[in-house]
Amino acid sequence: MASPTVAANAYASLARMMDSGAVAGKAPGGDGPSFGAVLKDVLGGVVEAGRASDAQTVAMASGKANLMDVVTAVADTDVAVSTLVSVRDRVIQSYEDIMRMPI
Repeated sequence: MASPTVAANAYASLARMMDSGAVAGKAPGGDGPSFGAVLKDVLGGVVEAGRASDAQTVAMASGKANLMDVVTAVADTDVAVSTLVSVRDRVIQSYEDIMRMPI
């Protein structure tokens, strides 16, 4: 299980990305990034965290990595996937709420 510190760092990193404009693609009517661009970057981050975790695990198996590095990489991936699942659940809940609205 990931520690609260790791989760807080992940959220702070995302906030810095949003503030600095590092996310490509702007919303058509606004000054911020589009939802699609943010989603694409977050998915890319989750995939990259998974690859880093896999690379650390392989390096550990071959005796070239430290156990602490492997645990940190796996914890980062856990936080990224948990965050992604939470966002997905929230989007599905919002869609269901919209579908229940009377016309």
